[in-house]
Amino acid sequence: MQRFDRVFGILLFLRSKPSVPASELARHFEVSTRTIYRDLETLSVSGVPLYAQRGRQGGVRLLPGYFLPPLMFTQSEAIALLLGLTLQKSLRAIPFPAEREMAEKKLLAALPDPLRSVLTKAERLVGFEKTPNDIFHPELAQHESPLPSTPQEQPEIPQSRTITIFFQAVLESKRVLMQYASPYRSHASEVLMEPQGLFWDRDRWYLAGNPVKHEQVLRFWRADRVLDIKPLQPMSRVHNDFDVRAHLGRNWLQSAMEQWRQRSPVKIRLSRAQAERLGQDWYYRHAHFEPVAQDQMIMTFGEQDPEIVLELVRWLGPGAELLEPLIWRERMREELRQMLTSYTSQ
Repeated sequence: MQRFDRVFGILLFLRSKPSVPASELARHFEVSTRTIYRDLETLSVSGVPLYAQRGRQGGVRLLPGYFLPPLMFTQSEAIALLLGLTLQKSLRAIPFPAEREMAEKKLLAALPDPLRSVLTKAERLVGFEKTPNDIFHPELAQHESPLPSTPQEQPEIPQSRTITIFFQAVLESKRVLMQYASPYRSHASEVLMEPQGLFWDRDRWYLAGNPVKHEQVLRFWRADRVLDIKPLQPMSRVHNDFDVRAHLGRNWLQSAMEQWRQRSPVKIRLSRAQAERLGQDWYYRHAHFEPVAQDQMIMTFGEQDPEIVLELVRWLGPGAELLEPLIWRERMREELRQMLTSYTSQ
């Protein structure tokens, strides 16, 4: 790192923390403490108001009121770039990790203090799920061959507008009113909500918030099902305990699947090995598995579409038996009878 970059990096580091020991700066920038003191002297000569406090709890800090000149970004542009940097943190391997961290510090330093204090917690507000296991198309653990890249589809404008308004409401602590089209209802419903955060999973955005009528119950909505959304008045009380990371790993599915299981229960008897394999899937691992014999389990989950369930049973093969609903069981029996006829006929 060139000296100019390091000196500017020290300034950004001091901007992001109330007090930093010179030894911590030396470790971070991989130079000696003497070099750090020379860089601090350069900043002080340049007019940067620094204050050094001795002792075990001491360190170097900027005097209150010092403000870095803004970068040539609008506030919305800076937020968009910060979200992109947050997404990179969810990758297994990050290209240019040191440069990514420095870019984040520069963007945060250029924002007004109230917004900067909120966006320093971006990891708590916005989540990005990792690619899930797929039981129907499992990837090889080793010696994987790269797949050809395909051009990504352009995001829908309505969904982009939805997540933009929603996230802005999170930053400004405002309620939102949205029209939501659920596939389980015959008509759209109106939801008054206190937004908490959002996350991306399997090419879809999900909105997390507390409905005003059920303030203590956190719920999730798919952004592509929002027909309209508008921000309202600021909230009188803000929830500070929300952390999107607690709901990643598809943990957000647990409460939803419990509701679906109560509404449209499906039961399948299967072997323990089959249950363990389904337990690795991003979706079916949230089903309820109950042991009934030494090598048998009862899997219970919610589903309204018989095609999905029958396909799953066919895929599981021998050892799996559909128990409920009974009408789907009869349909499964008839399909198996037809398959048997095909294999026994000459």
